Amino acid sequence: MPDTTALTLHVNGEDLQVVFPTHHSLLEVLRERCGLTGTKHGCELGECGTCMVLVDGMPILSCLVLAAELNEAAIETVEGLQEGATLHPLQVTFADLGAAQCGYCTPGILMAAKALLASSPEPTRDQIRSALAGNLCRCTGYHMIVEAVEVAAALVRGDTDAAPRREAIYGAAVPDEA
Repeated sequence: MPDTTALTLHVNGEDLQVVFPTHHSLLEVLRERCGLTGTKHGCELGECGTCMVLVDGMPILSCLVLAAELNEAAIETVEGLQEGATLHPLQVTFADLGAAQCGYCTPGILMAAKALLASSPEPTRDQIRSALAGNLCRCTGYHMIVEAVEVAAALVRGDTDAAPRREAIYGAAVPDEA
């Protein structure tokens, strides 16, 4: 029988007592032992970003970190974004703007975006693109993802009138023909 580790993981504000094979990644422990399946299993090589979570506020790829190394670390998964029945502004804007299509990459992108907004409350579009660069999406083309993060940033800052740019929804205006 493989060596096992027993420890308390601090996940989404709760202490979870878990026992798992010592060689298991944080991704495996979150999904298989904690029942938190929002963190997706993608490439297991650190190349796709679908397994991104926050550890002590920093985005990490959970497939590349051993859970046994995270005793006393604060771990946040996509399940921890909403507070009670209230969705995080990122979740609201992603849904409202259609930034998520199949949704497989969305949890990792949401967590990367949350980390960005915590460190840069008013990010530029280039900063958003840079923060999300490690997250692969095969469906959306990223335009609405960037737009959703930009609008969510404004909502987090308290701008209740935040809205996407008109051209993001309807496309660029057709030039007047003279």
